[in-house]
Amino acid sequence: MPPQLSIVAPVYNEAGNLERLAAETHDSIEAAGLDYELVLVDDHSTDGSRDELVELATSNERLRALSLERHAGQSAALLAGLRAARAPLVVTMDADLQNDPADIPAIVALLEDHDVVSGVRVTRRDTLSRRLASRASNQVRRWILGDPCTDIGCALKGYRSDVLDDLPAFNGLHRFLPLLALRHGGSYAEIPVRHRPRTSGSSKYTLRGRFLRGVLDLFGVSWYRRRTVSATSHPLESPPCPNSPPRTSG
Repeated sequence: MPPQLSIVAPVYNEAGNLERLAAETHDSIEAAGLDYELVLVDDHSTDGSRDELVELATSNERLRALSLERHAGQSAALLAGLRAARAPLVVTMDADLQNDPADIPAIVALLEDHDVVSGVRVTRRDTLSRRLASRASNQVRRWILGDPCTDIGCALKGYRSDVLDDLPAFNGLHRFLPLLALRHGGSYAEIPVRHRPRTSGSSKYTLRGRFLRGVLDLFGVSWYRRRTVSATSHPLESPPCPNSPPRTSG
């Protein structure tokens, strides 16, 4: 029987964080009485994260460790985890412990009435330059795309699994996931969440690289939304023969 909740996190060079991530997640979700799985996807780490994941998965039946065939980036690792998730409810998060697993039960509660729930970091534990860049990119993205998400940089988000079907696969997907999940309609909500300082490992964020990719992705997603079509179909019922007697019950 599938679990109630799948928690998905990409992993790249997060050795030293993974054991604590699994332990905190277990404590928070068990306290809420939820049956869950933790899906961690290694993006070909070079610091021993893969070996740590294998060891953790051996001793933790709720942890599923996956690995990409080659280093392909955050979007690829996230999408692989989403495709592997088995539960009707999915929560995404980062593996660097800056997201607090204690916020997950509140997100799950909102998923009872919404298709997508996005965390909004109330106190950022980042540098000033990173906060300013994030604020500017959020405003531009919302202006161009009409994106409802006010803090796309917060990885802590929840989804009903059916809105994650048939997502387009591209590098940069993670920055537009709520918008793409709502591409056929649906209900959206936001919730304040905690943001903790990084205590181990190093940030993979680079301002210049993210800005340049983000501009290109904006135009790509804008084109996709204008050109996407619905291919949903239903079987047609044959009309009754004109001379056939009406159906009767009994």
